Amino acid sequence: MIVVEVDPGICGLMSKITVNSNDEKTAAVDITSDCPAVKAMGEDLKEVDSRKGCLSRIGGSPVYIAAGKRCHAACPVPMAIIKGIEAACGLAIPKDVTIKIYKE
Repeated sequence: MIVVEVDPGICGLMSKITVNSNDEKTAAVDITSDCPAVKAMGEDLKEVDSRKGCLSRIGGSPVYIAAGKRCHAACPVPMAIIKGIEAACGLAIPKDVTIKIYKE
């Protein structure tokens, strides 16, 4: 089981993504979130084909297709879902991703 926790920044609507895979081809995705848009997106992503979800171009990934119906463009949750699927399905090693935003 892979768990990805997302602190999205200024909106403060935390999300927790849990991903399981028994065959490395299909990922069972469970999303809990303070964000109604992310919760709704999670309903479309209960089961994701790992190759389509992770190896497609952004416009072809079922994760980004679901996000495009509900989330704003800067939402980091879709990327976090894909990272979780990659790790659960053996397409990548689990590793934190960091984005730092500051004004100079």
